[in-house]
Amino acid sequence: MVKRRRLETPSTDDLSRIEEEFRSETFDRPATARGLAPIAQVAADSAAHAQADGTDIRAARARTEADAARLHAAQAQGLLMVEIPVDRIDADAMIRDRLTMGEEEMLELRQSIAAHGLRLPVEVFELPGADAAAPSYGLLSGYRRLLATRSLLELTEADRYRTIRAIVRPREDSSSAFISMIEENEVREELSHFERGRIAVIAAHHGAFANTEDAVDKLFASGSKAKRSKIRSFALIFEELGDMLEFPEGLTERRGLQLATALRQGAEGRLRQALSERSPADAEEEWLAIEPVIRVEDRGVRDPGRGGRPRKLQPVTGWLDDRTLRTSSGVTIRRAQDSRGHVLRLEGDVLNGELMDSLMLEIRALLER
Repeated sequence: MVKRRRLETPSTDDLSRIEEEFRSETFDRPATARGLAPIAQVAADSAAHAQADGTDIRAARARTEADAARLHAAQAQGLLMVEIPVDRIDADAMIRDRLTMGEEEMLELRQSIAAHGLRLPVEVFELPGADAAAPSYGLLSGYRRLLATRSLLELTEADRYRTIRAIVRPREDSSSAFISMIEENEVREELSHFERGRIAVIAAHHGAFANTEDAVDKLFASGSKAKRSKIRSFALIFEELGDMLEFPEGLTERRGLQLATALRQGAEGRLRQALSERSPADAEEEWLAIEPVIRVEDRGVRDPGRGGRPRKLQPVTGWLDDRTLRTSSGVTIRRAQDSRGHVLRLEGDVLNGELMDSLMLEIRALLER
């Protein structure tokens, strides 16, 4: 027969002990030990912290996050100004549109930067494949400002010239980069017609535009139709004579258009021959070398494609200008002056060795009087 166990009524102390054990098992253990899901515990902790932070702290955190978002957006849009070491900027990453820089202007710019600092930042774009820790940049605008700052660093070795204030523009295709460079230079200091034509040809050859016509139309879209027509004329000069002209900047608008007209009429070979025979000391001497060819072309037969009757050659005698005289026999006498003295140039089909000998004797007799 199984012996029954006798149950005893718990005492007050026993009940207190049992209740204490129940409390410790239920409320004092960690949430995970009580079977509460981890995500619920995270949510609970976040709510507890949010309540603990208070309204002011939460508002400050929201402002910080908004400021960070605006800063990131400004950087992405190229609106952020930074200090960049001058040795990390490639000034020749793009072909420049400006041909010449006067030393006097550069001296004034250096003095201004030294006295007042750089008032206008340069514009750069990050070069592909650059080290993220030390990126390199290509110069978009501000060529002279960069050169002046580098020159001041070389002269003074001052730390303030080791960096330059710059705006990092978003990466652009080559056509947009050329347009940005030209717009910046046109605003600061107007380019010459030859500089405009030259950069249009170079941009087209770099593949930034379909051809020179397209380059002129897009690079100078804000210009009038007449202005773009003139730029195309100077672009033609650069394409056909750019390797031979020593003083292209000396071409006035009128002379440039005359030269372009002669090139369109097929005078390139004669113009190159004329340029190869002279070593001009300045732009005026260079023009005197090619002007006879241009005058012949200008008095030539009208292009049949333009309609109308062909023009007959009209002999012109006497003084053509203050340096040119044409005789009734068709001989053109042109006067010039270089570093070695005065020069007389004679042109005409009637000239031969015998006539030149007689002419030299006449000149001798005239000078010995």
